[in-house]
Amino acid sequence: MSYDIVSLLSNGLVPLPWWGYVVVTLVFTHVTIASVTIFLHRCQAHRGLELHPSVSHFFRFWLWLTTGMVTKEWVAIHRKHHAKVETVDDPHSPQTRGIRTVLLQGAELYRVESRVGATLDKYGHGTPDDWLERNLYARFSWQGVGLMLAVNLMLFGPIGATIWAIQMMWIPITAAGIINGIGHYWGYRNFACTDASRNIVPWGILIGGEELHNNHHAYGTSAKLSSQWYEFDIGWLYIRILEKLNLAEVRKVAPQLKFDRSKAVPDLATLQAVITHRYAVVTSYARSLKAACAAEFASLRERTHRDHHDDLPSLRNVKRWLLADPSTLSETERQQLAAAIAHSKVLNQVYSMRIELAALWERSTESSEQLLARLQDWCHRAEQSGIAPLAQFSFKLRRYA
Repeated sequence: MSYDIVSLLSNGLVPLPWWGYVVVTLVFTHVTIASVTIFLHRCQAHRGLELHPSVSHFFRFWLWLTTGMVTKEWVAIHRKHHAKVETVDDPHSPQTRGIRTVLLQGAELYRVESRVGATLDKYGHGTPDDWLERNLYARFSWQGVGLMLAVNLMLFGPIGATIWAIQMMWIPITAAGIINGIGHYWGYRNFACTDASRNIVPWGILIGGEELHNNHHAYGTSAKLSSQWYEFDIGWLYIRILEKLNLAEVRKVAPQLKFDRSKAVPDLATLQAVITHRYAVVTSYARSLKAACAAEFASLRERTHRDHHDDLPSLRNVKRWLLADPSTLSETERQQLAAAIAHSKVLNQVYSMRIELAALWERSTESSEQLLARLQDWCHRAEQSGIAPLAQFSFKLRRYA
């Protein structure tokens, strides 16, 4: 009898080999990630899908056990992040708070914002407000993680405390740190959003698809985060499985860009497509004009060097400034860009037409007919510019459908 008690205390009810504990830890943390991305993020914060009540209750219960996060608080903070992105009011932007702060203190930034009543009142609407939420999950938010510790110790013995510690660190590191930090600081971009969002890697597995953060900021309400053929969103895979089992209903996904190759003149459908896919349009513009800008800049640098005025900024900076939202540039950057394009008709035209193109979806007071006339005029001037890549981009743009 005493041996059984000692064995139970040492190994728990479910003794495993070392690799078994690794698998259990990975499974537990992955379920937590899936709960965050499917329930909190895509379902609650953005309403990209609806979940069957049984699935929602499982996710809520599991998050209570493994994170202590309150649905209304998480949703409100995330919605405010989108509404105030990259400003001083953004709860966790590395652009304003510094990458080190967000990486190391992301969970604390969340806790601070969760105490702001105005944030919860303004952005926390539509979240669960039933008896369980009021009397258990929100009222005793940290008792759940204590229960998780007790369960882990009972099942696995002392090693259960290590598993629990990893569970407790998982979301603060991956979501509060990596996604909120690196996801707005480093990576690649499919869409030229006005914020600094990045896709960390094209395979969204470890963090449930949240690695595709730039895609998400481009189409915030989409239940699917992947957009390119080489990108994989495991969270979307789980949603599709739930959908097949009639446990989920997808409400919104990013619209797919279509082309009508027979179209000779931009019409209202073209205008609507350009506005809907505005981030993709700006990105395509940048890619189309990249080589032309590089060649013109090299020629410009050669001319200024020959005239002993070799004070141009780097090619990398000029390319970024040419195709960036002017509001994101500092006064110094705008001055350096103006000095660079003042010596080049090509660079000046590329920049000015980029600004004009963006104005199409920023002129909310103009009628559709007025905006269409502007788009048609833009395409005509682009095709008569003498800049081959700009003309080719226009030919492609007017076929949007």
